[in-house]
Amino acid sequence: MGVNLTLARRSSRPLRRRIKPTTSRQQARTDLTRRKLLVAAERIFARDGFEAARLEDISGLAGYTRGAFYANFQSKEDIFFALLERWVGQRISEVEALLAQQERPAKLLRALREHYAQITQDRRLALLSLEFKLFAIRHPEAHARLRTRQRRLRVSGGDLLRRIARLAGRTLPISYTAAATGFGAISSALSLEHLVDHTMVSDQDIRHLLGVFFDAVLGAKPTR
Repeated sequence: MGVNLTLARRSSRPLRRRIKPTTSRQQARTDLTRRKLLVAAERIFARDGFEAARLEDISGLAGYTRGAFYANFQSKEDIFFALLERWVGQRISEVEALLAQQERPAKLLRALREHYAQITQDRRLALLSLEFKLFAIRHPEAHARLRTRQRRLRVSGGDLLRRIARLAGRTLPISYTAAATGFGAISSALSLEHLVDHTMVSDQDIRHLLGVFFDAVLGAKPTR
């Protein structure tokens, strides 16, 4: 009996070692597929707009079939939300890096002010967000999902602003969630106006106006 148990243990160990790499490889393939689909969706949305974008074009550009798309995302709205969360996650990571680099409150605020002015250079997010919001307003189910996601993302942005204000020794004249919403709204609005007619509001104008808004919200007197 003891010999049989020893043999069973020996024979089972290689099996466990074989399963782990296989599972890991499958997850790596799944992650790669999702990343390729997200990149393709971003390009197709930017080229065709949200409503005109076709799942066949997104899947084809990524090198997959519609079946691969549906294995990773439920719908066109679903992949849009994944893109939105990826963009927000990238912005939060960038701000987190600035928080880790800057020790003095004055330098931190200057770095954040500059970062806020820079992120509007990519107009695709503002345009795509507007398109989807208009789509969602006309489709109740998408509208409900958008509200839920937006609230969660804005609360996360508000929590981040609370940390920034605390580190900088500032008090905000409005709620942190309202401030996070305002930062996103004015940035998107100016980006869209630039897309309509860049001669009316230049990049330099946008940077100045965003700086004024940043100072108005985060430029209150120190609490200590």
